[in-house]
Amino acid sequence: MSSTAYALPTPELVLDRYRPLRPIGRGGSGSVWLARDERTGLEVALKIVPREGKRASRAAREMEAASRLRHERCVRAYDFGGDSGHVYIAYEYVEGQTMREALRSGKLSDRDSIEAAAQILDALAHAHGLGIVHRDVKPSNVLVEEGPELSIRLLDFGLAQFDEADTLTAVGDVPGTLAYIAPERLTGGDATTASDVWAVGVLLWESLVGEHPFWGVPLPQVAAAIESGAAPLAEKRSDLPPALTDAVSSALTVDATRRPSAERLARDLRTAVTSPRRDRTGPARERRPAPTPRVATAALPLEQRLVPAGLAAIIVVIGATLLPFWTPGLTILLALAAALSTLRSPRLGLALALSVPLFPLGNVAQAAAVTYGALAVLWFAFSWRDARAGLLFMTGPVLAAIGAIALLPLAVQPARGRARRALQAFAGVFAAVAVAGLRGGPLPLTGDSVSNLGVAGSTSLAAVVGSVVALLQENPWFVALATVLAGAAALLPDARKRGFRGIALLGACQIGLILFLAPTLSALSIVLGTFALCAILATRTFQAGRYP
Repeated sequence: MSSTAYALPTPELVLDRYRPLRPIGRGGSGSVWLARDERTGLEVALKIVPREGKRASRAAREMEAASRLRHERCVRAYDFGGDSGHVYIAYEYVEGQTMREALRSGKLSDRDSIEAAAQILDALAHAHGLGIVHRDVKPSNVLVEEGPELSIRLLDFGLAQFDEADTLTAVGDVPGTLAYIAPERLTGGDATTASDVWAVGVLLWESLVGEHPFWGVPLPQVAAAIESGAAPLAEKRSDLPPALTDAVSSALTVDATRRPSAERLARDLRTAVTSPRRDRTGPARERRPAPTPRVATAALPLEQRLVPAGLAAIIVVIGATLLPFWTPGLTILLALAAALSTLRSPRLGLALALSVPLFPLGNVAQAAAVTYGALAVLWFAFSWRDARAGLLFMTGPVLAAIGAIALLPLAVQPARGRARRALQAFAGVFAAVAVAGLRGGPLPLTGDSVSNLGVAGSTSLAAVVGSVVALLQENPWFVALATVLAGAAALLPDARKRGFRGIALLGACQIGLILFLAPTLSALSIVLGTFALCAILATRTFQAGRYP
């Protein structure tokens, strides 16, 4: 597609509400822009499709499919509309890169690739249950979300076929990308759920071997090669577990009736990850460099699960010792329970860690306990899809205790998405203030002390809210500091992408805004903490080779 694909039809609001900000992608059907919803203030991914040929019809079909899908592995569609020249679809905006880009840059390990395929199959199983066949599964239609854990989204249902729905193509026109088309489609057969499973098999074979199973074949012979089937994965990767190569082979069975369902294949792949590997019988294959695996909880390496588990245990200890209630022995048991629960289920561990302070607070003031309980429930709901990072806000009190709260934007980066990172940092500042108040210790960056936050013995929610409002009025820098650090947390990945200049600008803005909005805070702590933040980011950027 030419560069004109990025041209906007009009500088005005699209559909009277979306303001395009910058292009973020393009493909055969149109371009995608990062846009702001002027009604809600949220960022969306706005797909712009010209009304040419079958593009408008496919866009309508894409919206119909997306509107029926309700699964965490499918990007949500918010709105649909058009004008005389274009069709528009507003999607939820997810930061990340396509799986094609991730494979080319070597960012996916074997375990990542297997879990990514399993998550694609999760999305397909949901779609298949609704009678929707994707028909164009390929790496460029899979989004790898930015974050500490591997999370993918299946995109582009523009070629989707529905039960009892007419196809969009004429007789003899095979929709989809040839390299991932199932053999039965090439011989005129209908697209079925098995066709999508074949495409995932090709994608996973390609990810694990480092090349496409049908590359190197002259274009006129590609169809014949596909109809003959791919070479067994075990011949290319003799070191992989037999259960894994068998699962991939089952997906690439030429006979569509013998392929497993998407749900079954996803289960087989996840089971195969922990299966014994074959002994190497051939020469060692040069492996692609891969970062620490970012897969689902069950497949994550132990060292990656220990950090959230340790954080849960620490937070339980803090929550149980700030106010007298739990005995020392029971506190240790609760901390161990939180850690073990987080290892097994981050959501369970998060729930347990958040509930520990409830009874001690109720012993001090029932109204305070009710208020905290409501906030804890809201926070649990907010962290439901990113439970492993749900307790990062408690790094605020830890950093405040050593005078380094300016490092909070970096500490909350494992949270997925700008909104989560920003809210984690914002909550981290208030968590630091709450811990200082409950301890009767000095407030962060001021040295002033506040006793019990003024809620001890409160008998009504109004009294608790009034005490908090009074505290904020006396110390307005709380909100200013929290807002600046939240903004820095949200923008930190963008700063890193721009190299040293972006990091320096982020640091300068953080220092300048905090000192301007909260001049009573300790300038030395802010400057030193921000300098440490920038130094860490610069070191990581240099090591990654991104230093323009």
